[in-house]
Amino acid sequence: MAALTRKQLIALLFVTVVWGANWPVMKFGVQGFPPLAFRALQMVLALPVLWAWLRIKRLPLAVPRAAWGAVAWLGLFNLALWNAPMIIAIPMLSSGRAAILGYTMPIFTALLGAWLWRDRLGPRGWLGVAAAALGVLLLLWNELGAMGGRPVGVALMLLAALSWAYGTQLLRRSTLTLSTPTLAFWMMAAAAALMVLLSVLLERAQWHVPGTNTLWATAYNALLVLSVAQIAWFSLARTLPPVASTLSVMMIPVLGVFIGALWLGEPIHWQDWSAMALMCVAIASVLWPSRRPASID
Repeated sequence: MAALTRKQLIALLFVTVVWGANWPVMKFGVQGFPPLAFRALQMVLALPVLWAWLRIKRLPLAVPRAAWGAVAWLGLFNLALWNAPMIIAIPMLSSGRAAILGYTMPIFTALLGAWLWRDRLGPRGWLGVAAAALGVLLLLWNELGAMGGRPVGVALMLLAALSWAYGTQLLRRSTLTLSTPTLAFWMMAAAAALMVLLSVLLERAQWHVPGTNTLWATAYNALLVLSVAQIAWFSLARTLPPVASTLSVMMIPVLGVFIGALWLGEPIHWQDWSAMALMCVAIASVLWPSRRPASID
């Protein structure tokens, strides 16, 4: 399916750890604070970090006029329509449940690829998708009853996952010649503007000075999650096939469940351990080197 370089492997491990830990971090930070404002603030503060990265790497910030439409479209699905429903759903669900539902994204990625772009997966690709789907079902085993009373939260997380999956497919197929950090900066800028607008329209009366938990969660997201880790993810999404890039991060919801159990006291069951093994199968199915070349498109 795909062979990771050393640089890609480091990026994958970094994204997995940083994003996996972020689910309970977001749950902590959003308590008692308007969710859209919470995410909008993080995005705005991530922009100087992304700009500094561009300066350090000596990369251009300019975007050709003809590329602005594509940049905005990619930002809409990869960032805005992922982050807005996701952050609204976070207060309605446990961090583990939110992570599990959010990472149905690889399943949507495979289905959208087959439906819209006529992608053809080999046996290993479908094995990975099936293992990921079964792993998600196992993680949801003890959550279905609790989530049944939170249908809005569940629907929003699935909508967010679907948007991210579509955005990942678009990102891999994009013909933009911009560097990944430059693309990340302008997609983040477009998404941040939309998030600020939504917060003004929907939450203005709820704005207040953020508390300690909100501040440190915001710092974590601005300095790591929405900047360095976001660049690393976009790099993986642009260079690996869509199914390979999405299945390769399937340990993130597992980390979300286990870290949530450690920090928030959420229980761990045998299904969680079984799901971890299945996620390893899903990752290996797309990243373990093949003895002979294989293609998925």
